[in-house]
Order: sequence, then C-alpha cells, then structure tokens
Amino acid sequence: MGTRVVEFLAILLMALVLVPAGAHFFELPGKINLDRDVYFAVQQIYAGWALFGFAIFAALLTTVALAVLLRSDRTAMVFAVLGVAALLLNLAIFFTWTFPANEATASWTHPTDDWQLLRRSWEYSHAVNALVTVLGFCSVTLATLIYRE
Repeated sequence: MGTRVVEFLAILLMALVLVPAGAHFFELPGKINLDRDVYFAVQQIYAGWALFGFAIFAALLTTVALAVLLRSDRTAMVFAVLGVAALLLNLAIFFTWTFPANEATASWTHPTDDWQLLRRSWEYSHAVNALVTVLGFCSVTLATLIYRE
C-alpha cells in the first residue's frame, strides 16, 4: 500500500474517531446537571456507539503504519508517533474511567447509588478524550503535510 494511501487512511480514520469525541465534548454542558431519570434516558442515545471502537483500533493500526512509512523524515515520523500516543492515551482514559462507569451502570440502564460520581467520570473522561483526539488528529495531519519523500 502506498504512502499516500496510508496517509489518507490515517487522516480519515482519525477524523472518524473525532466525530463521537466531539459529540461527547459538546453535549457535556447540557447533560452534566440532568436529574437521574432524565440522564439515564438520554444516555440511551449511545446504544450501538461501541462500534466506534473499530475506528479507534483501525486508526491506531493505520497510524502505526504511517509512523513506520515516514521514518525517513524524522519530524514527520515524530508527529505520526504523537498521533499513535494520542490514540493509546484515548484508550487508556476510556478503559480507566469511561468503561468502568458503563459496566457499573449496565450501559446506563441500571442506576447505582454512586451514579453522580460515575456520570462525572464518564462525562469528563469523554471531554478529555475529545481534546486528546483533536491533538492526535492534528499530529497525524501535520505528519502527512510535512513529509517529504
């Protein structure tokens, strides 16, 4: 697969990862203070969003491939590696704060006594991940823009 194809796929897949991240970031102010019943009802709009996990892992694989392909240009490679790091950080944040909240609430279908703490963890971990994803997207895009064969 040519370098330009990998560059395109890396940018495209990072953009796909950015879509749900941006949605979570911008919905936070409207959701963070909802009462329990309304919050749990609203959370059901995310049913099926786990499929975005495929985009994250595809972006990770493609961005690793990009870093390897750009190794002859140190600066471009460093930006590609920063993209990889952003995706790995995204996954670390998700599995440390977001996923446990999903598990504790059965994907927000069963309220718990500590639901407000879980909500904060879920919402703010998504907001941080949105910022991390923007940085990753910018890094991958810069890597492709500055690469010189």
